[in-house]
Amino acid sequence: MLMTLIQKEMMHHILSVRFVALLLMCLLLVPLTLHINYGNYRQNLVDYQEAIKRANIEEVEVDPMSSLDPEEEVSKLFLKPTPLSVFANGLESVLPSYLGMTRNGITQGPDALIASPLSYLLGHLDFLFVIGTVFSLLALLFTFDAVAGEREAGTLRITLANALPRDLFLWSKLIGGYLVFVVPFLVSFIFGLLLIVWQGFPLGESDIFPRVLSLTLVSLLYIAVFFAIGMVISIYLDSAKTALIVAFTVWVFAVLITPRLGFLAAKLIAPTRTPQSVYMEKAAVQEDFNAVLKEERDKIQLEEEEVTDEMGRRMTIVIPGKGKNREKIAEHMGPLEEEYRLKFQNHSDKLDRDYKRQTQRQEQIGETLSRMTPTSSLIYLATNLTQTGKGKRSDYLQAGDHYWGRLDTDVFSKISDHIPSGRYKPPIKVTQPAALEATTLDETFRRSVVDVLLLCCFAVVSTTVAFLKFFRTDI
Repeated sequence: MLMTLIQKEMMHHILSVRFVALLLMCLLLVPLTLHINYGNYRQNLVDYQEAIKRANIEEVEVDPMSSLDPEEEVSKLFLKPTPLSVFANGLESVLPSYLGMTRNGITQGPDALIASPLSYLLGHLDFLFVIGTVFSLLALLFTFDAVAGEREAGTLRITLANALPRDLFLWSKLIGGYLVFVVPFLVSFIFGLLLIVWQGFPLGESDIFPRVLSLTLVSLLYIAVFFAIGMVISIYLDSAKTALIVAFTVWVFAVLITPRLGFLAAKLIAPTRTPQSVYMEKAAVQEDFNAVLKEERDKIQLEEEEVTDEMGRRMTIVIPGKGKNREKIAEHMGPLEEEYRLKFQNHSDKLDRDYKRQTQRQEQIGETLSRMTPTSSLIYLATNLTQTGKGKRSDYLQAGDHYWGRLDTDVFSKISDHIPSGRYKPPIKVTQPAALEATTLDETFRRSVVDVLLLCCFAVVSTTVAFLKFFRTDI
């Protein structure tokens, strides 16, 4: 009996205008977005390779005996684009293209939005946007009148009068509509994959295929969540028109408003400083320390001497550089410079810790508030799977911090601006950073376990509410 009801429901949807709209959306949006974004990835990869080649050619050697501008970039850590950005662009467009290493700290290169700001003014179109925004709305449109429409037409009373169990009726609505929905989606997705594989996308790699498969399963789960939500709306309301208005309102709040509202509230609850203000404060502290050291060095280099002028009067004058050789100046300035270098390092570390603590607290509050809807969980999970989300940003910035720490030990700490040492010191070669290591799939799921559980919870709770309400409804 269940199979007969499912077939009936499938035919009802296939013969409707909604199915035609779904089919056109799938065949147009999914392959097109994959094709366009793969072309963007290939261009980004060419730019990255050219930047790496240029950086290797321009590999520098730092002379410890010469003064090095505290804001001069001696090396760069470049962000390598990931092929999975074809599915979800995530944070890749807003992350800095490179991290520059200076004596004052880390500077950030321009992001992808600098090169083409107008193209991003209306938003970025990718596979994640199609699933999270377009297909969630279509899922609600498939289910808003599943029960309310039959109740309004009077067919629900006739159907249940034939001793049909209510659970079978509701399961046929959910399963039949869901199958009609996901089959065109899967067909168009496979076609899009074949299209980009034909262009060179490395789908067969050991780290790529499992992530694409996981992303597909997550997308199917997300669609199931909105099918269940649409069924709840259809059961609670008697009128199909009212159900349509409520379904659209729920979609606006769940997909468009609440995910953004969470981070807006977090900015009010826990405001933070900007990265540029932190960097400027470091530069100001460094300049203050340099001024103190320069003043101390000038005092050492000056000597007083009594002389007699033409009128026979005796007076004291200051003679620079007399009686003090370079070794004595270096002997006096060495401990002083090391003291101020440690003071600057401690102050810089404190600024970084305070800034990171503030931003992490604000971000955690925003994440928690935004996870009230399944759309946020989908975005966090999908971007982690495609290595374009919070995990990629964290790994990128941590790699920059570690690389700067190594340069500070090997290069920056050996440069002196205030000790005129006469002994020769060989130039220090600046080693280029290693490529950023990719996160394993197991580590990705460990980072995203909350979002996986939340999506499952949304699906189970919505389905349970639908069944409980339908069982208690007086037909």
